[in-house]
Amino acid sequence: MSAPTVLYDEHDAIAVITLNRPDKLNALTNAMVQRVAESIATATASADVGAIVLRGAGGTLTAGYDLSSIHEFSGPTQPDSWESPYDAPGPEPRPGNWDPVRDYQFMNHNVRRFMSLWECPKPVIAEIAGWAIGGATDLVMCADLLFMADDAHIGYAPSRIYGLPTTMMWIHRLGLEHAKQYLLTGRAIDAPTAHRIGLVSEIHPADQLSTAAEAEARRLATIPANQLALNKLLINQAYENMGLRTTQMLGTFFDGIARHTEEAVQWAEDINQRGLRDVIADRDRPWQDYGQQANNADT
Repeated sequence: MSAPTVLYDEHDAIAVITLNRPDKLNALTNAMVQRVAESIATATASADVGAIVLRGAGGTLTAGYDLSSIHEFSGPTQPDSWESPYDAPGPEPRPGNWDPVRDYQFMNHNVRRFMSLWECPKPVIAEIAGWAIGGATDLVMCADLLFMADDAHIGYAPSRIYGLPTTMMWIHRLGLEHAKQYLLTGRAIDAPTAHRIGLVSEIHPADQLSTAAEAEARRLATIPANQLALNKLLINQAYENMGLRTTQMLGTFFDGIARHTEEAVQWAEDINQRGLRDVIADRDRPWQDYGQQANNADT
């Protein structure tokens, strides 16, 4: 039997949730997103858990959504592996048709599950190791505290084509100037920059990241659970009042629009013809980051 793609463990008053698909850089599938939400619910219900740590196996948090079959994300319906909780009667769609309501329900289902980290009454610390790209940021920014490896990078590369952030935590975590700086460009953010602009709480050597995150989680677990829940609810409510949910609704709709422009459709067709790696390389070459940055380091 294959190993579970998400692992769950409780020890020392904390729960550890591990994305466990290292051979694919922990790229997110529907089953993984669902399992993360279920693990958060398990930790929430456990009297033995005072705080939660989210991490990725194999030295990377997650490379974002699994786009190995790009057509699965660009057609009129979603694949079985990413099935939506919504359906309704209607005509057989013609080739290339896009149903914005179906698309919204499909992507919003992911947003709701990502937001289980935000809504959990217990504090969630997320470890950013290796890379956190695209949809990975929609997930990880819903955590309460971000700890980052000193050699890691985070960024929303789909800003350049084929996507917009759906949980849209960038503006609330970074403010106007830095949110525009990194969302208009899709630039990768290294650990020192992420710490300087207030995106992450702490940075640590990669081999010490998990130790530091678990130590902080254990300290948090010494505070009464109801005190933690009240403080978290109060802080979150301030951002809810600033329109977080409305921004997420727009972000989720706009993400669907961005994946169905003529440019996006041609980009997806190009991936089917030439392969994901080459097309991504063309996207990132002017910016010399993500895979291009890694290639330059090798040479």
